[in-house]
Amino acid sequence: MEIYVVGQGDTVNSIAAEYGVTAESIIQNNQIRNPQSLVVGQALLILTGQETPLYGRAIEAGGYAYPFIQPAVLRQAAPHLNTLLNFSYGFDTEGTLLPLDDQGLLETAAEFGLTPILVLTPFTEEGTFNNQLVNLVVEDLQVQEQLIQNLLQVTSEKGYGGIDIDFEFILAEDRDAYVAFVRNVREAANPRGLTVSVALAPKVSAEQKGLLYEGIDYGGLGEAADSVLLMTYEWGYKYGPPLAVAPVPSVRRVIEYALTEIPPEKIDLGIPNYGYDWPLPFERGITEAETIGNQQALQIASEYGAQILYDESAQAPYFFYQRNGVEHEVWFEDVRSLQAKLELVEEYGFRGIGIWNLMRPFLAGWLLLSATFPID
Repeated sequence: MEIYVVGQGDTVNSIAAEYGVTAESIIQNNQIRNPQSLVVGQALLILTGQETPLYGRAIEAGGYAYPFIQPAVLRQAAPHLNTLLNFSYGFDTEGTLLPLDDQGLLETAAEFGLTPILVLTPFTEEGTFNNQLVNLVVEDLQVQEQLIQNLLQVTSEKGYGGIDIDFEFILAEDRDAYVAFVRNVREAANPRGLTVSVALAPKVSAEQKGLLYEGIDYGGLGEAADSVLLMTYEWGYKYGPPLAVAPVPSVRRVIEYALTEIPPEKIDLGIPNYGYDWPLPFERGITEAETIGNQQALQIASEYGAQILYDESAQAPYFFYQRNGVEHEVWFEDVRSLQAKLELVEEYGFRGIGIWNLMRPFLAGWLLLSATFPID
């Protein structure tokens, strides 16, 4: 496995000749739409020989998917994973699970031998997190018991292998009750062979202020669940200024705090599979970035003749371009930025990774994952 950064004058044929591989393999593995339009600064994954993973330690590798994912995109990622997190089941004020058309996801999981995981979220009808619904279910034990029984019934009927609890914006006063809720779910689920994981907002200290953080007890939730996912992304976000989605120094700060509360063998590192395109100048409260994927970013760079740069501190690619007289700044993920995050998994001895999300194609990234770790 090699990562090659395209330089001026490079062609697919010249790169293939340098590594002794076929041009077709480079085109296919990197999903190159037009081999005549490589982008200077573009990172290519080159698989040069027998596929022996870089690290011998097997990890857990899961990815989140909505039911409306394009089947071809999901099937591209599936061989490189071992769990599929189906996003998501909501619930009402009575503790009844809301229906989800997850049959396609379950069928694909079965086809590729993936363990399907039911993701539970307290969503409103508009698809936003509702902390009043969280308050209800963690404080009202009758509603909580109804929800747990519903979870056990649906996981049994549909063949799920686990439950992932993704509650966000939890009120500070619900902190301890939320830990107890996760523990209660686990105590009911484990005897039935179900694992229970919990997603954690990216905290850097126990007393970190803010609605996203104050209701999250890393130590308590790490003890209550079988495993946790660190949501180490969204530093660069839709309504914020141009920035890498998951700059490595920021990710490290979260990791280093998490390890003071949770053993590494219970931690999955969250990895983003998306980026953002910001029109400039950025004006807070006005500017809204467009969410894009790896392939879309490369297509934009090619179309507008941009050169891709790489921030060695953030370990993330970015570029600038002009469209209709407006300057744009783009930050996204490529195989270099993914490799940097996979190296963190090995460095800290984590259980595995959780990819948010699988909705956008990134074949080179999934091939890199398999070339780096065996999948447990």
